[in-house]
Amino acid sequence: MPDPLHDPPDPSLLHAPTAAEAGVLRPTRVEVNLDQLAANLRAIRAHVGGRPLMPVLKANAYGHGLVPVARRMEAEGADILAVAYLEEGILLRRAGIRCPILVLGGVVGEQIPLFLQHDLRITASSVAKLDAVQACAAAAGATATVHLKVDTGMERVGVHWYSAAPLLEASLRCPNVHVEGIYSHLANSDLPEDAPTRLQIERFAEVLRFYEQRSLPAPLRHLANSGGVLQHPDTWLDMVRPGILLYGVLPAPGLPCPIPVGPALRWTSRVVYFKVVPAGAPVSYGSTWAPAVDTRVITVPVGYGDGYFRAMSGKAEVLVGGRRCPVVGRICMDQLMVEIGQGSAYNGDEVILLGGEGAAAITADALAGWAGTIAYEVLTNINTRVPRRYLPAAPAAGA
Repeated sequence: MPDPLHDPPDPSLLHAPTAAEAGVLRPTRVEVNLDQLAANLRAIRAHVGGRPLMPVLKANAYGHGLVPVARRMEAEGADILAVAYLEEGILLRRAGIRCPILVLGGVVGEQIPLFLQHDLRITASSVAKLDAVQACAAAAGATATVHLKVDTGMERVGVHWYSAAPLLEASLRCPNVHVEGIYSHLANSDLPEDAPTRLQIERFAEVLRFYEQRSLPAPLRHLANSGGVLQHPDTWLDMVRPGILLYGVLPAPGLPCPIPVGPALRWTSRVVYFKVVPAGAPVSYGSTWAPAVDTRVITVPVGYGDGYFRAMSGKAEVLVGGRRCPVVGRICMDQLMVEIGQGSAYNGDEVILLGGEGAAAITADALAGWAGTIAYEVLTNINTRVPRRYLPAAPAAGA
């Protein structure tokens, strides 16, 4: 079976375009402002009193680009980077990232040698998994670095808080395992009602008393996600894990934000066709929309094949020349149509799908509302056929 991480590409496949070619070939693109991301990181660090930070870079850094964002976070002094999957950590190591990396997701036994090979932190969520890590590290004559995962109310990954003591006890008996951290994840920290979060905080504190009762220093304690950073100072502990907040987007619409962060991603395309559509002439698949009067419609080369959700058909708006204009008819895989009324637009004119122009802006929350989803899904669904451009240019590996 081919190994995508090691095997060379099939020579029969077409070569991917160069960066310069991609800029010409695809008028639809994402621009990521790395300086804004750095400013967001500094603002979060100041807000939490200078505590260590673990930027979360899973899902292609929330659609912003895994490697360029990781390089900038490393350059800005991030203490540990977090990813969801082993392959994300391996890609970062192969890109020259030297910063500590924690893989947050669950682990299967055959993956453990790769964690050791690439110096990646492992999430140990049960005694059995911890024993497997110890056995593999001992066989390799190595030391594995782990973070213990406790489930305080998420029911996803982690040992239940009420049965965590055996895992903590076992971790003290593993000579080839260094327990660097212990953590849990908040399920409702973005909600105004904080009773569920308070319960999780109390449960985590109960688990941590294990160390106090034995007069042992606790490992690095981390609990705060973006909602915790914003709303629950008592979750900050020894380190915080900003996710969507790092990218300048709130974990829930309308959440108060005392931190001066701003969006770092702008998604644009260009007009490729202009026509006058007669009154009553239906537009796009299914003939779901037709103008009541003669109107002007432009075609934009972006669609659900790029992550611009089909569910937004008949609801979404874009910016054309600083003016909000409706997306009309059904969104296609590769194209969508926009009504500009009696306004004007020319081939090559910019169309803003996500981002601002002057006083007007299309936000991730707005797109999420039209699609019936959340901003997280909007960002992470902008797929890799949409080229990314970084401002300023991303630093090279080892810079």
